[in-house]
Amino acid sequence: MPNAKNDVENTRRFLKSRLLTDRASFHGYEAERQNIHDLLERTAEHGESNSALLLGPRGVGKTTLVTSVLAELLAKETFYRNSLIVYLNGLIHIDDRLALKSATAQMNLENAVDGKVFGSFAENLAFLLECLKAGDRKKSKSVIFLLEEFDFFCSHHNQTLLYNLFDVAQSAQAPICVLGITARLDVIELLEKRVKSRFSHRQIFLLPNEDDFDGRLELFESLLKLPTEQELRKFDSTHPSIPDEALSNEEFTLLRNLFNPRQFTFGPKWVAQWNRHIEKLVENDEVQTVLQRMYDYDVLEGPFRILLFELVGELDEEKPNITVESIQLLGENYESDDKVKLLMGLSVLEMCLIIAMKHHSEIYDREPFNFEMILTRFGKWANSSSSMKGIERPVVLKAFEHLKQLEFIALATGGSLSKVQKEYQIHRLLLTNGQIHQAVQRMQLLPTEVSQWEQSSLV
Repeated sequence: MPNAKNDVENTRRFLKSRLLTDRASFHGYEAERQNIHDLLERTAEHGESNSALLLGPRGVGKTTLVTSVLAELLAKETFYRNSLIVYLNGLIHIDDRLALKSATAQMNLENAVDGKVFGSFAENLAFLLECLKAGDRKKSKSVIFLLEEFDFFCSHHNQTLLYNLFDVAQSAQAPICVLGITARLDVIELLEKRVKSRFSHRQIFLLPNEDDFDGRLELFESLLKLPTEQELRKFDSTHPSIPDEALSNEEFTLLRNLFNPRQFTFGPKWVAQWNRHIEKLVENDEVQTVLQRMYDYDVLEGPFRILLFELVGELDEEKPNITVESIQLLGENYESDDKVKLLMGLSVLEMCLIIAMKHHSEIYDREPFNFEMILTRFGKWANSSSSMKGIERPVVLKAFEHLKQLEFIALATGGSLSKVQKEYQIHRLLLTNGQIHQAVQRMQLLPTEVSQWEQSSLV
């Protein structure tokens, strides 16, 4: 039993570590990855100057792609001896002075700059690059500038940093590669004319594949399976260790503490048992249905990893395996709508008013309404109803105002509404028909005639 407990704990730690810190492995986008790889390699080994932008929505894996490429390249002596990596983040380096100070520190040139007075930003940057020229051959070390959150650098005064970096890259004064990473697809439009003219306009897009559910199932399986001895040997060959000398940059922390499966040990029997269980889960129709619904909501890998992290966090001695039920529960929590839960807590009268608003929206193509319209529609149905007859007008008005407080309806904008009586103020419904239908289906103790009325506007 203690062995089983250790196996479960080790498995949980291993999977959590893989989901959070495996930045050196990258799935898909082979052509884009190769493009970045060639770009950085040519800069370091041949002294080419380049500039490029890596664009894609948040969570698609832009930073992971760059990290995986650098993890591969920094293992080569020819790369890390010939290049310096300067990592700047738009959220941290909020102006050009901070960015240049950080770049100086990352190039280890604080002593060379100390006490010098520069006439302009361009002079300062030129001096930094001049300092990197080595030996009699006048060969300069290549500098790779990684600009995370690139769109924030566009808001700096006069875009001085970007102008000078692109200018150096274009005029080949020193071998330099500027790689911007951003989630804004229109970032080129934010560049000033003089900056835009110096940019190479090389844009690499990472756009999610929206009809690759088989790929999502493979990802689910590969992230949750334990590695066999053969897979560990393959991992060692494809992920060479990075020498400490290449990790001297303290600002670029992404390459530190990378995932290493050799830190965890499992018995071959446990690995085979666990992997068989994961294969059965992947083949299970109910699990596939849940994963398909999640995929319909969000095709990105980043948020999916966080969901799997929640799933793995529940493993313990009492629950040593991931079950179909736990995946279904995760799917329900993922899809749960707070507004539906609020709707389920309404009184029967308030739900009837919501249904009346729904029918009004359907008939009049989501036109706005006032209290009198809804009261008339509700009154027509209530007269033919057995349980909702004889409700007084002030009670219905109070229920209508409560729905407004809960923000299920809101005042329609435009025009002066302050002089209009509250019964005649124009409102809009802030719910979808699907949310209302879902709440009616799940609501307990709701009279049958009310749920039937929700399905048909005919009285």
